[in-house]
Amino acid sequence: MTAPELALTTRFQDAFAEAFGEEYRTADPIIRPGKFSDFQCNAAMGLAKKLGAKPRDLAQQILEKVQLDDIAETPEIAGPGFLNITLKTEWVAAQAGDLHGDDRLGVGRPDKAETIVIDYSAPNVAKEMHVGHLRTTVVGDALARVLEFEGHKVVRQNHIGDWGTPFGMLIEHLLEVGEDSEEAKLLETDPNAFYQAARAKFDADTEQTDFAKRARARVATLQSGDEATLTMWTKLVGLSKQYFHRIYDMLDVTLTDEDLAGESTYNYALAGVCDDLEKAGIARVSDGALCVFPAGFTGRDEQPLPLIIRKSDGGYGYATTDFAAIRHRVNDLGADRIAYVVGSSQELHFQMVFTTAREAGWLPETVDAEHVKIGSVLGEDGKILRTRSGSSLRLMALLEEGVVKARSVIDELRPDLPEDERATIARQIGIGSIKYADLSTAHDSDYVFDLDRMLALQGNTAPYLQYAVARIRSIQRKASEQGISAEQVEAAAPRVVDDPERALALQLLQFAPTVAEVGSQYVPHKLAAYLFDLAQAFMSFYEKSPILKDASDDVRLGRLALAKLTERTLVAGLDLLGVQAPAQM
Repeated sequence: MTAPELALTTRFQDAFAEAFGEEYRTADPIIRPGKFSDFQCNAAMGLAKKLGAKPRDLAQQILEKVQLDDIAETPEIAGPGFLNITLKTEWVAAQAGDLHGDDRLGVGRPDKAETIVIDYSAPNVAKEMHVGHLRTTVVGDALARVLEFEGHKVVRQNHIGDWGTPFGMLIEHLLEVGEDSEEAKLLETDPNAFYQAARAKFDADTEQTDFAKRARARVATLQSGDEATLTMWTKLVGLSKQYFHRIYDMLDVTLTDEDLAGESTYNYALAGVCDDLEKAGIARVSDGALCVFPAGFTGRDEQPLPLIIRKSDGGYGYATTDFAAIRHRVNDLGADRIAYVVGSSQELHFQMVFTTAREAGWLPETVDAEHVKIGSVLGEDGKILRTRSGSSLRLMALLEEGVVKARSVIDELRPDLPEDERATIARQIGIGSIKYADLSTAHDSDYVFDLDRMLALQGNTAPYLQYAVARIRSIQRKASEQGISAEQVEAAAPRVVDDPERALALQLLQFAPTVAEVGSQYVPHKLAAYLFDLAQAFMSFYEKSPILKDASDDVRLGRLALAKLTERTLVAGLDLLGVQAPAQM
């Protein structure tokens, strides 16, 4: 299968070379979906500036050279020099036939697979994951799924907060209550309660004679590598990991313990990072702290903006850990690309880290590092979504609410289904709705959390797409009852004759280009938008083109094959987003 844009690009670039010279072979033909045709070639305007000619005249020259007889009808010149292109229906049908027999739905493997490190999720040990972790987790996981499907080697890195000052008070609190106490069990069920209890002790010890003093001493003991203290720290991390697993299992994300690479991972390397930057003349002491001053970053006073890598008290900051992580990801993991799926508020931090790492030679120009900026989840008031008391909303509570609400809808609409099946469908719809609402929004944009809208059967929602899949599967079951086997459908060619069939087939041909765009630009919302368009095209086809009624055997089989191809594409696309498709709804 050849995607239309790729086929047209090749033909038009051949025409550019023949019409204007070989140096124009690599010019972008700017193939885009057309308003009055299937596609447009919009290159004439850009080429006109280089060639000093009128765009319509160049469009005519291109038209005379381009060879599209086997792909499209003769293009038409429109406006200032657009070329409107209508694909031949038989060519569209042939490409759909190729897709029908392709397990990968047209998504080719790269000539050279890249190693791509994705840093995402990053909760804190002994703290509950809140709604702010939702987006970094599901966006990062969707990108990992897409890139792996394309054929790249993806290295997940869950940069959890598992080191630093708070662990002194947490360890002391755990020692006081006992490792097997009921309060210690909160680390698995309600980490915030355990953390807040430790914090309350620490803050209440104003004299700094007992708990606070011991907590501060414990930090130094931990950082020095004391075996007994490390054992307690390991206990804290282990209990928190069990909590993380509950969230990740609920969200159906692919992170495992093997992907954990927390702040503690790089503790051994922090002194070396500072020494190397200082020896290279990149870092210098300022007001007692060791800082770097990357070029191009200034404060409000127009003075160079510092990035602290060693505090005046000898402690290290986030930047130091990020430098150590970059060195590890480039030198040890062999990264060709690194994606940091982290909140937008960290944009300046990462710009300064990347700039300094390149200056130090730790981040070669051949390695792409990108901050995939994550926007906020808002409440109906347009502010960061929080509880009524003003605290961060617990992620588990949010997910459970989605499942409960989906279950109430399923119970009302499908009381005929067995209990266990309704529970499974409610989970698939409830979690899928929350994830899809997030992923269908551009990752750097904010959005308002609205469960009613997320669970709606109309509009760009997970239930709308899940319902489209369920409807196709219902048609397949009815076909089977009529004696039409899955093998017959698999052997049939998708029917692409009538306008609704053609429109659906054209949408199916866009799956591979969409996946490629998501993988190269880190834009999962483009895949969500594509799947919504595909589901709409199927619904229109379903309404206008009877599949099992009033149709000949050949037409029935051809339309069933087209529907089956649609189901496979919707399920594959939803899976790349980490959203499940129920067998029925």
